[in-house]
Amino acid sequence: LCAVGSLLGAGDADIWLADTANEGRLHEASQDRKLVQYRVLHFATHGALPGDVDGSVEPGLLLTPPSPGAEVDARNDGFLSASEIATLELDADWVILSACNTSAAISKGGEALSGLARSFFYAGARTLLVSHWEVFSEATVRLLSSMFRHGAENAGVSRAEMLRLAMREIAGSADKRSAHPASWAAFSAVGKGWEAVGH
Repeated sequence: LCAVGSLLGAGDADIWLADTANEGRLHEASQDRKLVQYRVLHFATHGALPGDVDGSVEPGLLLTPPSPGAEVDARNDGFLSASEIATLELDADWVILSACNTSAAISKGGEALSGLARSFFYAGARTLLVSHWEVFSEATVRLLSSMFRHGAENAGVSRAEMLRLAMREIAGSADKRSAHPASWAAFSAVGKGWEAVGH
């Protein structure tokens, strides 16, 4: 988050880490229409498949849980489910889901993008960056940093092209571990990724 935020010129107040990256704050920002002011939303957390979280059959994102003694309800239990995401008010050109399995279907054998990713489209996202399998943290940082650097250096480049350039750069690395597809091929741009990125 910090690496991408720096490349995008985000201020400290726009980067939510640790205790500030909680579900209650996200819902409040949506209700107060603050989320619609962001063109890029980046979630760097853990993605949960259906059934991964006790009591839920939905996919979702794990955020910071409430501190001990804090009031816990469905809107602040640390699990942002797909149905909760669909109720958010967004107007984002990019929603980046730096987590594992974020393009997975709601159920085994289900339609692709019918779960977590689709809920962000319902909320108002235009392009998503999603993953198809478990991702490596360090490799994801390299990929996303490279992607946004290419966006900054190439005026008018599309989001999909930003991703392609970053993948090509990492695949050509002299470091065999970095060059392996497991390090860079998990992500896809879906939605309006072909549109040029404004600067």
